[in-house]
Amino acid sequence: MKYSIFSLLKQGLKDNKEWPEAWSSPIIKSRYDVVIIGGGGHGLATAYYLAKEHGVKNIAVLEKGYIGGGNTARNTTIVRSNYLWDESAMLYQHSLDLWNGLSQDLNYNVMFSARGVYNLGHTLQEMRDIERRVNANVINGITAEVVLADEIKKRIPLINISKNVRYPIMGASYQSTGGVARHDAVAWGFARAAAALGVDIVEQCEVTAMDIDNSKIVGLNTTKGYVATNQVGCVAAGHSSVLAEMANVRLPIESHPLQAFVSEPMKAVLDTVVMSNAVHGYISQSDKGDLVIGAGIDSYNSYSQRGSPHVIEHTAAAILELFPAFSRARMNRQWGGIVDTTPDACPIISKTNVEGLYFNCGWGTGGFKATPGSGHVFASTLANDSPHPLAVPFAIERFYNGHLIDEHGAAGVAH
Repeated sequence: MKYSIFSLLKQGLKDNKEWPEAWSSPIIKSRYDVVIIGGGGHGLATAYYLAKEHGVKNIAVLEKGYIGGGNTARNTTIVRSNYLWDESAMLYQHSLDLWNGLSQDLNYNVMFSARGVYNLGHTLQEMRDIERRVNANVINGITAEVVLADEIKKRIPLINISKNVRYPIMGASYQSTGGVARHDAVAWGFARAAAALGVDIVEQCEVTAMDIDNSKIVGLNTTKGYVATNQVGCVAAGHSSVLAEMANVRLPIESHPLQAFVSEPMKAVLDTVVMSNAVHGYISQSDKGDLVIGAGIDSYNSYSQRGSPHVIEHTAAAILELFPAFSRARMNRQWGGIVDTTPDACPIISKTNVEGLYFNCGWGTGGFKATPGSGHVFASTLANDSPHPLAVPFAIERFYNGHLIDEHGAAGVAH
């Protein structure tokens, strides 16, 4: 149905009472075939693909808060796939491929914008690393190129390439197919599409304990009552270790605050994403005109969603070295999320030693960009009780057998 500006105003005056809900608020059932704990982007995507591609009918997503209120909405929405190692590069590329058609698939505009992503290099060693990563990407069929400072200046006129700064820009890797998306639209789009396929999305429902019998999951205690199930997928980001403890499963992850901030809205001046490990900051401009800025995680372990003032100060200084023209822009708001990091900066997508219990966690600062790919791969793992081929390298067993995937170089700054 098409609306004119006057009919939209008329609907608004009616308090939208005639508009259908994007998803309902069902009464929780006593039993489900599959329960997904965590109603963020990854959890909702998992439920959606389980219903759509694997024909699972009786699914619940349990979210202790509200949809779009967790880490999905507490990030800076950068999407890219230019990781170094084959295992992670192919997983993120799978996600990027899904991003390109996601709005059509969900019938919901997630506002994915392939505006390109620059990863700056400031030293000879960084440029060597950039060349190595770009070559690895090209071999894997992933779009990437090396760009030198003068060319960067032509493409981004506001950037400072002076040699009289702490970290002069020597060049960058550039992925033209990367970009940004709208975080809340991603959560809402997956929620609506999953609900349309019969998935129960239960908000304000916290899991308080796991019922395990003879090393098998048989149910969950929640704040809305007991739920029987033989298959549980935990996708709770920073709180994954809390859920794991309920099942006596030990995860090699740490939770840290990660914060970011936005400026007041301004005229469009930056049409791409710029990241720098050396000055430890990254920036893009949203469709509303505000500058979206962030940096690395806080060094301490915490479930806080506030962060530390000194990180904001350090980040602002880093961005102003790259873009002095932004010095008079005012900060509009700040927020924090929780990231769960693993020793090798790669996720865990894995079965556990409890039959029917699976974990998808440890994405660190790379979770948002992986949203559709993570859900797609995890749904396959749950449906087949066997890891999707792209998930095989990310099993929890790698921390015991030593087959780690060290992505600290490609994931060295929050993004």
